[in-house]
Amino acid sequence: MAEETIYRLQQVVRAYGTDFRLHIHDLYIGKGESVGIVGHNGSGKSTLLRILAFLDRVDEGEIIFSGSSDREITMLLQHPYLFKRTVFENVAFGLKVRQKREMVKDRVRDSLALMGLRPAQFMHRRWLELSGGEAQRVALAARLVINPEVLILDEPTANVDQHSAALIKNAILQYRKKYNTTLVMTSHDIIWLNSVSDRVMRMHNGRIIGRGTDNLLHGPWEDEGEGLWRRVLPDGQYIHAVHPPHSDAFGVLNSSNIMLSTGRPDHISAQNVLGGQLLSMSSEHSGDRVRVEVHAGGLLFSCSVTHHAADTLKLLPGKDVWILFKASSIVWY
Repeated sequence: MAEETIYRLQQVVRAYGTDFRLHIHDLYIGKGESVGIVGHNGSGKSTLLRILAFLDRVDEGEIIFSGSSDREITMLLQHPYLFKRTVFENVAFGLKVRQKREMVKDRVRDSLALMGLRPAQFMHRRWLELSGGEAQRVALAARLVINPEVLILDEPTANVDQHSAALIKNAILQYRKKYNTTLVMTSHDIIWLNSVSDRVMRMHNGRIIGRGTDNLLHGPWEDEGEGLWRRVLPDGQYIHAVHPPHSDAFGVLNSSNIMLSTGRPDHISAQNVLGGQLLSMSSEHSGDRVRVEVHAGGLLFSCSVTHHAADTLKLLPGKDVWILFKASSIVWY
């Protein structure tokens, strides 16, 4: 994490009637840090982003923002709104309302070029002549051109192709490197999010419950006695856990607490041994570990192994594997 903090949230609560309650116990975000947020729909991701952008009030708690007075926070929504004007007018709008009229054309050209949109081709194009991916990139160009201190992105790659997703990634990373821009993002594309984030947090039911690579394990749990409970999985395999607070509790299993084997292991102390298939592999942001997704028992497990372990086991997508973890590794929330 960056040494200097730009956000600190303490005991922040935002409620929507009786159906949803966001509760952030303690959250720090460093200046220049890139933070990713994952979670299922309705987990509170977008609510948290709107609070960080000061678009939503909080009912309780404290938000400390220590950004510069001459730079701003800007947010790109999943479905961005464009004015019914030309591309140039859309991108230049933020500069004009902020009275930043110096070299407007040059700044708009540079911002469009960074997004892979040729200025000569797009500057005078109308908003309705853009594809979905082009509109998303124009909307991001309009936010980058004002050089914000904090850039908040809500599902920026949800409605774009792989080419646009790569351009968005390169653009925000370039701005971050040049201006020490703080990035806060959500995305269902975990591989993309891991590639642009220093850390990824997971949200569930309005709370931050761990890292984005952690696994959520839900009940119902059945008491087997002697302190052990189990959950039967769709294919008949089962997970053992230690003392869940109640039968429908959910717990978090850290990805680094899962071991992988390419053959069924014998004579081991781990209470959980599940057979499955390796679905995907990707390098983690730190560069020294590999994230491995395994489908086992009808669930998707995220595992984290070293490059050496991945090479030794000759891991490849499609390979049959076994995952192993202790019942005591599951942390309850």
